[in-house]
Amino acid sequence: MPYMLSCDSTTDLTLAQYAALNLHYVSLHFLLDGKEYPDDYGQSLPMKTFFDAMAAGATTGTSQVTTGEFELYFRQFLEQGSDILHVSLSSGLSGCYHSACAARDMLLEEFPERKIIVVDSLCGSGGAAILMLEAARQRDAGRTMEETAAWIEARRLHVHHWLFTPELAYFVRGGRVSAAAGWIGTLLRLCPVIEANCEGKLIPREKIRGKQRALRVLVEKMVSYAEGGMAYDGPCHISHADNLADAEQLAGMIEEKFPQLRGKIVINTVGTTLGSHCGPGMVALFFYGTERGR
Repeated sequence: MPYMLSCDSTTDLTLAQYAALNLHYVSLHFLLDGKEYPDDYGQSLPMKTFFDAMAAGATTGTSQVTTGEFELYFRQFLEQGSDILHVSLSSGLSGCYHSACAARDMLLEEFPERKIIVVDSLCGSGGAAILMLEAARQRDAGRTMEETAAWIEARRLHVHHWLFTPELAYFVRGGRVSAAAGWIGTLLRLCPVIEANCEGKLIPREKIRGKQRALRVLVEKMVSYAEGGMAYDGPCHISHADNLADAEQLAGMIEEKFPQLRGKIVINTVGTTLGSHCGPGMVALFFYGTERGR
């Protein structure tokens, strides 16, 4: 039996992609006005409803997958006789990786004949999607899960994450940027450009006035860092938080700059867990580039 390839619900794929590629995911959790829901790609609560509620002032929160939840999730595949390769949300953003490792260690004592590999993607959102799509191709091409895990670890810091948000308050509340940086940004009505660094943490890089300038800066970042420069022919993903118009504008700008892109740019809505921390209006760009720095 081929190994089971898994990630968590902060990976911006669609349910159709999960089904078609035989991928599996474990759901994180989010709170909306005190009520908890599974982050399950809009099945329990439509994403549009979620972002509309945020825009109207609803309170949100998130919780990671516990060790116990990971144990139950992994167990179902082990009992079917399957080994597991699980690719976790960046440890720089969540404790899910450590929970998954703890569950792995417990279960391998019970199932010593099975294998579980947990990889810290140091990515999230569309960046994690890029890794998972290639991981599925490698699995289907016959590579072992050890080989696929090694490939992810070798390539994860080459997946660039660049994003902007018109509202810093959500990042500040979630601890993704400092309160001081958030206060300054709100005071000056800035639209900050943020990058995921080599530790998988979100770091504000530039303070930009206005969304149109921020869109241009995202394109400039891809020009500066994409593998092969303007001849980049790898995948490109864009995720957005209820902001399809700006996401489509960004895609058009990139397609004009990079005529050799592999296939069409993939545009997806960011999930409710990461959406709780970025708020409505965020747009994020993902591509292969030079190794991420600090």
